[in-house]
Amino acid sequence: MAKKSRKYRAALEKIDPERLYTPAEGMALLKEIDQSGYDATVDCAMRLGIDPRKADQMIRGAVGLPHGIGKSVTVAVVASGENATAAREAGADHVGDDDLVEQLAAGDLVDELDSIIATPDMMGKLGRLGKTLGPRGLMPNPKSGTVTTDVAKAVSEIKAGRVEYRTDRNGNVHTVLGKASFTTGQLVENYGALLDEILRQRPASAKGRYLENVAVSTSTTPSIALDPAKVRGLADGE
Repeated sequence: MAKKSRKYRAALEKIDPERLYTPAEGMALLKEIDQSGYDATVDCAMRLGIDPRKADQMIRGAVGLPHGIGKSVTVAVVASGENATAAREAGADHVGDDDLVEQLAAGDLVDELDSIIATPDMMGKLGRLGKTLGPRGLMPNPKSGTVTTDVAKAVSEIKAGRVEYRTDRNGNVHTVLGKASFTTGQLVENYGALLDEILRQRPASAKGRYLENVAVSTSTTPSIALDPAKVRGLADGE
């Protein structure tokens, strides 16, 4: 096991491992212990009480965070004609049809993209790129709103701070909540929007406790466990 840094150990000492923090307490503590020296990304991990082996219990979608994620995102749109024009006007970074598909197939652009949007008629051409785009979470999907005829709306929402989420094979959801420079209130409100969406997506066939545990962290801090029963826990009151 790699030896943890002095800053990491000091941060760990400030976290009560037996305590479930309210979102406001947890976000405030996370900001306090983050000593990364740069504007670190705040991540959220949720463990859901689902059976990931069952297709009807897998969760996937997208949610708009009220304060965005604190960084500019790079969006490509695979479309033609009027849809391509609408995508450019909405601020898409890369727009094209067959030419863009070929760029993606060659591996160009893939590493710099945060999201790919496609119109339904283009999905037949993108389907062959599943092994390239899928592992990176870039394959467009109707459930996440990235396969759509309203490409302008999709581009605008993603640029404004919409994040995609999906359960992994262990029933976990990992997503970005913002930056360490955000205020505690901003992080709490972003978390509340994400949590509301995850709760709304509860599969009808899921039994027992749905939201098992929640934790937040940055790339340089230990995780802080939040109380799953506290939807927000704002600093000015529950």
